[in-house]
Amino acid sequence: MLLLEVPHGGSFMTHRSLERPIRLHRFALSGHCHRVELLLSLLGLPFELVDVNLGAQEQKSERFLALNPFGQVPVIEDGALTLGDSNAILMYLAAHYGGARWAPQSALLAAEQQRWFSVAAGPLAFGAAAARAHRLFGSPVDLPAAQARAHALFALMNRHLCERPFLLGAELGLADVANYAYVAHAPEGGIGLDDYPFLRAWLGRIEATPRFVGMPRAPLSA
Repeated sequence: MLLLEVPHGGSFMTHRSLERPIRLHRFALSGHCHRVELLLSLLGLPFELVDVNLGAQEQKSERFLALNPFGQVPVIEDGALTLGDSNAILMYLAAHYGGARWAPQSALLAAEQQRWFSVAAGPLAFGAAAARAHRLFGSPVDLPAAQARAHALFALMNRHLCERPFLLGAELGLADVANYAYVAHAPEGGIGLDDYPFLRAWLGRIEATPRFVGMPRAPLSA
């Protein structure tokens, strides 16, 4: 269990001061968990990391299922609130603590944000994330198909990012947070990023953001 006290200014804490740190139940090598940890840090919120041993099936224990009946990480506990699903958690944290800075400013931008959430849950999850899970954890995946799916997505993202610094435009947003980790760690699934200069520049801009926290590199990292 690790407690991170992240300094924050009033501009981040828009609803109330935290009576206790937010507890994040996570697996350290999960990109789904990392996106929540990253947003907590970007928002300047104090949080406590509670590691869940997926290898020992702790996420299927009676105690954990009381937190999340789906038996998946991440899960946050914020006072009386318990919430699972990484993208749902991003939405909650941004709406409750982030203020206008993290809210799409038009219906079109809200729709675009949702589209990139769908990318994170679809092509990215079944491409780069699946290839990485196969190489790191032996997940039963058609590796060439997953790698091909990742390259198709990265080519699309590379074209998209040649015209804008972040996925929705000029500022870092939830769409970037949701997609960052599994792109940055794609080489762990045997997927190189050399052919995608605008995608790599996007990763660099996220990593240069104040309060950025990275996800640990796994042993097979390229």
